[in-house]
Amino acid sequence: MRAHAFAVALIGSLAGLGLTEAEAQLAPPPAISVIGEANISVTPDLATIDAGVTSEGKTAREAADSNNKAMGTVLLALKGLNVADKDVRTSRLSLQPQSAPVTSSGGPLKIVGYRANNHVTVTLHDVSGIATTIDALVGAGANDVGGISFSVSDPSKLLDEARVKAIGDAQRKAEIYARASGVTLGSPLSIAEEGTQMPFPHPVFAKTMAASAAMAPTPVSPGETTLRVSVSVSYAIRQ
Repeated sequence: MRAHAFAVALIGSLAGLGLTEAEAQLAPPPAISVIGEANISVTPDLATIDAGVTSEGKTAREAADSNNKAMGTVLLALKGLNVADKDVRTSRLSLQPQSAPVTSSGGPLKIVGYRANNHVTVTLHDVSGIATTIDALVGAGANDVGGISFSVSDPSKLLDEARVKAIGDAQRKAEIYARASGVTLGSPLSIAEEGTQMPFPHPVFAKTMAASAAMAPTPVSPGETTLRVSVSVSYAIRQ
């Protein structure tokens, strides 16, 4: 009888709050929710170079033959640096007609020659050799170096380290809020990774070069890249 009276009184109090018994049971427990963040800066250990040869000729055959010969020399230079075949990938290959400037009088386009392009993307697993590789490419006849990018070969372990730090940051923030609110922080109720920022290749060099045996050594610095992790954590409030 007393239990029945208590149940009736509880339902009555819930109704006074505008809540049904079912709604009260579904209401989330009191919690403190925060976002934890962590950044880790690392030195890239991978580099990619986009390099190739642009050749011109009066005929398509002349331009293509000249380009093939020059590109063959460039590829031999890469072999001389012990760059593996799997780390050299053709990224662009084209042969296009070149037209004379259009005059004010109009008229049909006049083809005055052809331009051939052959580019490869070279992956280096030792970033300390990037300057030597660029100099060798240019010295072998590469007259178009379109860009250099740096990245991290295995970011998984570094991201795991950042995740641990992100949880620690969330714990620190939640404890601050708990102390300021005069409550006691409990265990995590939920943890959700909001996102990770993988180290993406970032270009640091883009320039068309003319091959020159006397050119100065190419200065290149890989700098650092940053990995970021953010997590959303809800902590229970102890009663």
